[in-house]
Amino acid sequence: MQEPDARFAYFLDVDGTLLPIAESPDVVVPSVAVCDLLRRLADANEGALALVSGRPLHELDVMFAPNRFPVAAQHGAEIRNPGGRIHWSENHLTALKQVGDKMRRLADMDGRLRLEDKGLAISLHYRRAPHLGDGLTTTMLEMLAPYRTLRLQPGKCVLEVCPAELGKGQAVEAFTHQAPFAGRRPVYIGDDLTDESGFEAVNAMHGISIKVGPEPSVAGLRLADPAAVIRWLEARLDGTRAGHA
Repeated sequence: MQEPDARFAYFLDVDGTLLPIAESPDVVVPSVAVCDLLRRLADANEGALALVSGRPLHELDVMFAPNRFPVAAQHGAEIRNPGGRIHWSENHLTALKQVGDKMRRLADMDGRLRLEDKGLAISLHYRRAPHLGDGLTTTMLEMLAPYRTLRLQPGKCVLEVCPAELGKGQAVEAFTHQAPFAGRRPVYIGDDLTDESGFEAVNAMHGISIKVGPEPSVAGLRLADPAAVIRWLEARLDGTRAGHA
């Protein structure tokens, strides 16, 4: 049920949250109904809806076309603010290229590994061999030790190298200082370790944090899967309409 006189700002992860996780991100496509739901939810909240994802911005725009939402892409390294201006973090790129070359050699040694170079972050996917996770994590931490501008972000069968000073939590906090997000109660929904900083940021602002799935989390609420997320968002939209009636 919509809270009386509440004004909300929505921050939504994509893979595993709005959409089911697939073996390859390339095969994940949102339905027309999901794209339309997000548009209507954004319109009902004066545009206060942002996608917060590890994917590059251009992929998100293709996926959710013709919508052009505010976006924190590549875990906050690529931002499109509510006014449409795009900002890239570039201080880490020299180090990222050096580490990326090493990651590529690592992936070439095992056909079950897949390297994804996003431009401002690089991911090593091991969904085809989940048992390799612990060893790959140790190897990657050793690889990153000399590089202070980079950090390792574990996820579901993926290890991502990102800018050390950025994350989803920082991106969400920055958005909440800008119209139309400012002055609204933040709602963050995510499913992975990458979303924990987003939950922490929203919890600190007395917002609503929702973890998708059973794993341990600092989030205050739970939803079972992306289908449950869509139903929850539809209910919020219905509540917003009722509040305006």
